[in-house]
Amino acid sequence: MSCCCCGKENGQQFRELEEFIDKLPNKKGELITVLHKAQEIFGYLPEEVQAFVARKLEIPLAKVYGVVTFYSFFTMEPKGKVAVSVCMGTACYVRGAEDVLHELEKAMGVKAGKVSEDGYFSLDTLRCVGACGLAPVVIVNGRVFGRVTPADVPGIVDQYRPKVAGSEVNTCNV
Repeated sequence: MSCCCCGKENGQQFRELEEFIDKLPNKKGELITVLHKAQEIFGYLPEEVQAFVARKLEIPLAKVYGVVTFYSFFTMEPKGKVAVSVCMGTACYVRGAEDVLHELEKAMGVKAGKVSEDGYFSLDTLRCVGACGLAPVVIVNGRVFGRVTPADVPGIVDQYRPKVAGSEVNTCNV
């Protein structure tokens, strides 16, 4: 079975995560580090990945689940190929993040907290990314865009839209 976000086979992903964990000099206290790596590999942290981490670190699954659900960075839902996040922390919010979010929803055709029907875009909100001087902030696949206005949104989204060969979408004449 392939992963929806990177095309890697599940077994290969688990082997990659296992190798990462096995290379840690001391597994105690490394849960968050391992979860970051797992999310990087799988794209999200479904129950089977959390159970694998718990077994490898020899900790209760409830502890893993508690950390995953506590920190907003971690997600148990798959993200789109292009993951877009809008900071809604105080500085960003008062500088217009809500308007930017609404414009992103329109431009990408997806509501906050959801993934587009084709799985290409996902849109989320974050509480604070620690870049208050750049407010409002949008993050696209790890790239930070600062001082974003609603007028900036189409240009940002267009950078990440899938490119179609030729100028027209290919159609089949039957």
